[in-house]
Amino acid sequence: MAFLVGVLLVALGGILEGLFSIPVTKVKTWEFENIWGVGSLLALLLLPWPLSYFFVEDLSQLYTSIPNSILISVVLCGFAWGIGGIYWGRAIATLGMALGVSILMGLINVFGSIVPLSVFEPNKIFTLGGGILILAVLIMIVGIIIISIAGKKKELALGKRESKVVENKKTGTFRLGLIFCLISGILSSAVNFAFIIGAPITEEASKMQVQDYATSFAIWSLVFTANFSINVIYGFYMMLKKGTLKNLSKGSFSREWIGAIFMGLAWPGGIIIYGIGANSMGPYGAYAGFPMMILASILAGNLAGALGGEWKNSGVAPRRIMITGILVLCLAFSLLGYSTYVMNG
Repeated sequence: MAFLVGVLLVALGGILEGLFSIPVTKVKTWEFENIWGVGSLLALLLLPWPLSYFFVEDLSQLYTSIPNSILISVVLCGFAWGIGGIYWGRAIATLGMALGVSILMGLINVFGSIVPLSVFEPNKIFTLGGGILILAVLIMIVGIIIISIAGKKKELALGKRESKVVENKKTGTFRLGLIFCLISGILSSAVNFAFIIGAPITEEASKMQVQDYATSFAIWSLVFTANFSINVIYGFYMMLKKGTLKNLSKGSFSREWIGAIFMGLAWPGGIIIYGIGANSMGPYGAYAGFPMMILASILAGNLAGALGGEWKNSGVAPRRIMITGILVLCLAFSLLGYSTYVMNG
């Protein structure tokens, strides 16, 4: 039962991660740097530290009991994730929700799942569970390629090879979007490295009688501080540089500011829920749970893109290809869950 609950929580976390950047494509009177900077600031303030202080009785004692090398490594992973987050926003603004989230999450999956398993649990690579995990990732990559083809055909069907870039209102090429995705995919995978490297923090939290679902909060406080600080600095620096800080006093509260609040809750909230779910899935939950979260993100991002009209008037063929890709991803999701079950014995 705990395993199944973990799977559901991982999926829920993935849905939130797939949807948090919706406001980037929906702002009217704000520029990219406005929504990204404010959303990142709220993400830093609303969840990470309040949750840690509320659920961990003596947070300072916990941190002092952990070797500095582990704490520094976790923070550095957070900084890498933060830089990747900037390029995430650029990629979404260039390619749109459906295609952008699909490619981004696929790249993050490769660098955030198989690579850490090879580094931290190399003996598991050659077991049945490890083989199923690799097969699932390969199937996932096939599904992402299919979805990418669908996205390209959609652009051609709509008579344009370029998509609107929110940041500067100029058009950006499909190739530029892929470059943004590659940079973000590599750096953003650091969030799972932080979760795995920070395992001693969760173990020590358990010894301090912290509830199981809250043991990872002390990791996320460090990771999120590094990540969102980078994004806040970037966003407000660009506002000052471009003179768009004044935009924060414009617009409808029901759109821009609520969009920023949504980002501030969904972005860190998805990762926090993923951490709870991965812990519930067992000792190898972080390796298979991470790509499962990514798959849920892809499906949520594509659904959001479809409901937002990104595939309107694209024709039957691109949509059929997209549906095929989604079905392939659903197969990969099932195999990922099974691989964790097998590795757990």
